[in-house]
Amino acid sequence: MNNLTLLLCGLLATHGAFAFEATSGGKTTVSKQGANAFSMPAANLPMLQKLDFSVGNSFFRNPWVEAPASTDARDGLGPLFNTNGCQNCHIKDGRGHPPDPKEKHAVSMLVRLSVEPLTEQEKQYVLHYGNIPEPNYGDQLQDFALPGQKPEGVIDIHYQIVPITFADGTVIELRKPNVSISQLAYGPLSDRVQLSARIAPQMIGLGLLESISDETLLSFADPNDDDKDGISGRVNRVWDVQSQTKMIGRFGWKAGQPSLMQQNAAAFNGDIGLTSALFPKENCTDAQEICRKLPSGGTPEVSDEILKFVEFYTQHLAVPKRRNIDDPLVKQGQVLFEKTGCESCHRVAMTTEKRANLPALSEQVIHPYSDLLLHDMGEGLADHRGEFVANGREWRTAPLWGLGYTQEVNGHTFLLHDGRARNVLEAVLWHGGEAEAAKQRVLQFNAAERAALVAFLNSL
Repeated sequence: MNNLTLLLCGLLATHGAFAFEATSGGKTTVSKQGANAFSMPAANLPMLQKLDFSVGNSFFRNPWVEAPASTDARDGLGPLFNTNGCQNCHIKDGRGHPPDPKEKHAVSMLVRLSVEPLTEQEKQYVLHYGNIPEPNYGDQLQDFALPGQKPEGVIDIHYQIVPITFADGTVIELRKPNVSISQLAYGPLSDRVQLSARIAPQMIGLGLLESISDETLLSFADPNDDDKDGISGRVNRVWDVQSQTKMIGRFGWKAGQPSLMQQNAAAFNGDIGLTSALFPKENCTDAQEICRKLPSGGTPEVSDEILKFVEFYTQHLAVPKRRNIDDPLVKQGQVLFEKTGCESCHRVAMTTEKRANLPALSEQVIHPYSDLLLHDMGEGLADHRGEFVANGREWRTAPLWGLGYTQEVNGHTFLLHDGRARNVLEAVLWHGGEAEAAKQRVLQFNAAERAALVAFLNSL
């Protein structure tokens, strides 16, 4: 009996079956598999509320059109935008992907823009408002425009090969993206411009993550690494438009949004070019007269009622159940996941708070494999662009639930904030900073152990 088998036997004896519940989303979990696995309502949602879910889905799925139009509930698109519908980026409610070299537009990936803060006043502005928008182009590049109009520019991505070697001599070639913007239509970019490519994340389980109490997240945080384990996660403190106060950030790659309502409204504004009560201004800068010249779809273009339906929809997209949890290879991978220290950030279990107005999401024991905190992920993943409290090396721990469904839902396995990782193993190997020690343990794995770790991650 080898050392790994002895380790497994000891841990299995300690933890029983050592397989956590297949129901990652508690009672909201669904059994749906296949291409629509991410598009189902919470399993415990009453039938009447599933009608509200369907209405929200229609506004999430169907395209918006140029104003004026007979379809006045859906007009006001653009004039500058990244897509004409939410579903185009969050394909089948799953994750986006970087553009193929043959594609003219990024579609399910965008590029965040900002100006590097240098003075103390500018740094304080970033802490309060998130970032300093690029003067001519705002806080993200829109590479689409209405017919007859000019998009802001074209996103160009080129990859640098970064080899990494396992202890057994196996070499994996990682790819690092270099992002630039060409064919700029509204003037030059600032000399201090910061670019950060972001693919659209999957939509499942967001209402459950919103239902984790602030107290729980703060209990996970250890900003000064007081326990000396090398992990120093911290919450982001972001501006909440509705309450006009600072709140804990939960959504977005750097936890830059405090709620699903604000996340959705910001996406309507920045991605589709639609105004709302939360974001009443068009997404044009002073250098772009296009917004002042062309008709709008009303004031606001997205009504409060539509926002509420879309919020309800995004809150109740269910997490599909885990698969293959009794497979010995998966169990072995789960042991290795714990032993490498991955659970320090990708926390397995937590309980949602009581939400009287959202009973389906209330008091659920869930397994998101995230702590929703910011962690320093090292120079390799750094975008050198701050966002509120988050610095240029920090990212929110991505939830891992649903990971194994990515291929069948979206037809690819591109991972991480910019889609640079082409599979699960590449994503693991990009970890650095606070996760450097865990990555170094993974680099000692032989082929069988690597296969076990991947099998476990794909069981989620």
